[in-house]
Amino acid sequence: MKVTISIRLQISVLLTCAGLFYSCDSSEPETENTESILSVDEEESRKLRSFLEVGLLKEPDWKEHWAEEIDGFEGSDFLLIQTDTIDPMEMPEKNPILPDDPLFPYQIPHPEGNGTMDIYSYKVEAQDGIEAPFLNPDSEVIWYREDGMKERLLFMGPSGMFEEGLWINSNTFVVFGYFQEEAGFRPMAWVIELDGHKVHRFQSPKVAPDYETESYINQKIKKVDLSSNGV
Repeated sequence: MKVTISIRLQISVLLTCAGLFYSCDSSEPETENTESILSVDEEESRKLRSFLEVGLLKEPDWKEHWAEEIDGFEGSDFLLIQTDTIDPMEMPEKNPILPDDPLFPYQIPHPEGNGTMDIYSYKVEAQDGIEAPFLNPDSEVIWYREDGMKERLLFMGPSGMFEEGLWINSNTFVVFGYFQEEAGFRPMAWVIELDGHKVHRFQSPKVAPDYETESYINQKIKKVDLSSNGV
């Protein structure tokens, strides 16, 4: 009987440890809707990094903002940590952000006229009837195509934010933002390739121990005052 109890106890402890390990492992937040993890060769990696560096050159405000937080950085510092395919969650929906919307100036038109990219309307609640604009906990990157279809390309929960985005060419869109982790707030970049629906995730090796989460988006969106509203 003592031997049986001992064996049962050992099995119970092992199962408990396995359960705790699975729980910790599966708690890692999903940054985007992905189907599979892919690999890239050295040549493609250099091409993707060049897209990221072009994005930083074209968005100096975001780079300068984060350079103050993490004591400077360059595009070459970012590490490619993951390449995934995207489930775009395509559905019929025309762009609801019309010219009278305070977020309309921050839509990002496709360089060849195929709709617009939107990274702010899901995050920022600033419609008519809302007394004080505020930030939702989650963020999305949405492509409203010219044919009336909507694609959700990226999604992130309250542990981060998409802060800036731009077209590199008609097939490539770069998003900049951050992700909050135990060590602090880490600058991130996502290179989206629409052909093939791929997303390449880069991260900075540096983190900011503290960061005002709405600081960049409030600086960016001048017509919407978020200074007294946190995430």
